[in-house]
Amino acid sequence: MRVRDRIFRTARELFYRQGIRAVGVDAIACEAGTNKMSFYRSFPSKDELVAECLRVQVSEAFERWDASIAAYDGDARRQIEAVFESMLSKSCGDDACGCPLSNAAVELRENTHPGHQVIREYKAEVRRRFRAMAAEAGASDPEALGDALMLLLEGSAVTRLTFAGQNGPLANTLAAVRTLLDAYLPASKRPAAKRAKAAKIASA
Repeated sequence: MRVRDRIFRTARELFYRQGIRAVGVDAIACEAGTNKMSFYRSFPSKDELVAECLRVQVSEAFERWDASIAAYDGDARRQIEAVFESMLSKSCGDDACGCPLSNAAVELRENTHPGHQVIREYKAEVRRRFRAMAAEAGASDPEALGDALMLLLEGSAVTRLTFAGQNGPLANTLAAVRTLLDAYLPASKRPAAKRAKAAKIASA
């Protein structure tokens, strides 16, 4: 593996496990089996390396998003559920430390940091996608539903930092998503079992 690739892979792992501010150039170079001179030949600065790591993370995140919804074309409700199912599958792993981009947002508060804009654009696109899917699903208030879904996605990932294993709040995320969808979407968009139950109650 090229020195640059080793540095990049090592930095991504260290930033995710230990935090961006906690990891210096010396630590990255040492862990990658190289030195500071090679680091600065590969990257102009640590900040630029952080930004590149975040850009790759964004690309991978949207690849997972698109893959998760591909099988449910034309069924926006099911696509929304699939996005959360994909997130839960990744976040429930024993080695998960939350969302790398949300974690970075907490640390990179300066507007001038090159990674700051990467995070802002990513979060804005996630919000846009959720609102668009809510509208496609026929939500009574797609903007409100889209924002509520984003809050659930963000909050679910953050709880993984404080609750180990799969028994924390993260385990109830999908149920919360479905409750939200039931509240905002017309009855015709609910699963058949729920429609039948509602009809039975109404006729009683």
